[in-house]
Amino acid sequence: MDYTPLIEKRRQRLEELETVIAEPDFFNDQKRASETMREHRRLKELMDTWDTLNATEQQLADNQELAKTDDPELAELASLEIPELEAALEKLRSDVQYSLLPRDTTEDRDAIIEIRAGTGGDEASLFAGDLLRMYQRFAEERGWRFEHLESSPSDVGGFKEVVCRIAGDEVFRFLKYEGGVHRVQRVPATETQGRIHTSTATVAVMPEAEEVDIEIRPEDLRIEVCRSGGAGGQHVNKTESAVQIWHIPTGVYVRCEEERSQMKNREKGMKILRAKLFEAKKREEAEKYSAARRSLIGSGGREEKIRTYNFPQNRLTDHRIGYTSHNLDGILMGQMEDLIMALQHEEMQERLAEAGMS
Repeated sequence: MDYTPLIEKRRQRLEELETVIAEPDFFNDQKRASETMREHRRLKELMDTWDTLNATEQQLADNQELAKTDDPELAELASLEIPELEAALEKLRSDVQYSLLPRDTTEDRDAIIEIRAGTGGDEASLFAGDLLRMYQRFAEERGWRFEHLESSPSDVGGFKEVVCRIAGDEVFRFLKYEGGVHRVQRVPATETQGRIHTSTATVAVMPEAEEVDIEIRPEDLRIEVCRSGGAGGQHVNKTESAVQIWHIPTGVYVRCEEERSQMKNREKGMKILRAKLFEAKKREEAEKYSAARRSLIGSGGREEKIRTYNFPQNRLTDHRIGYTSHNLDGILMGQMEDLIMALQHEEMQERLAEAGMS
């Protein structure tokens, strides 16, 4: 397939954006400027990749010709480079194809992650804490910002429920695959017979919603303040700083008591509520779109079993794509790149096939 016409349209758009960016008042509207710069960066990367692809194609053609030359030494050198050039060309074509696909604008967003302990009691709450630390370490590796929004600790040092926000470049694009049921198989510290127990935790990953994404009318909210919970001691909040928010039309409930300030808890609570309502809206739209097909990657629904963490075998298995790694320790330390790249590759192949570009 010849992508030149599509590339030329993107090149024209890039030139338009460069004209806009050069305007003296461009940065007056910070939100618009940020979105424009993001689009400009993506298009510039596409053009650079396209130019590299063309140069690599030419280099491969040259090497193939040189491989036929009468000079044996030159022919051998040219032949040795051909496999490397072919592999590079395949990846460049794949990158160009993916960049030309219609883009989900929420992939650029920050993400709100909600982790809930599932079946397994105390062990499930400890596993929820393991997942939280895995995402936190992955965020640190990528230079993203990590923020606790709300948590309900368990008595054994884990979490019954925890909500965090991760901010940075294309956070949701990388973490959107984490939604679903995560299963852990290991011997709990309290197990005297050495038996392996199975526990679960449920993860929801939501793109951070903006006010324009979802309308929340004040009359649709019921907001109450109360004293924060906790285990007691000098740090228990004696004032009514915890905030509970109900969205009456949907029944969505949020409680936030992480901060000592009622105002900050309210802000964080509204951030979580907005993300939950936006996620529900997006899921409804996605279900209408995909009623006739089932994505291999899955829906990201909370009921969907996506992954098993087997500690005795140091093995992680992602059931959606049949991915297996025997580096479970490393993955839990935040080394998630290979796993996420495999998921991204599978999704890209799906989307290319759907668009008739594979």
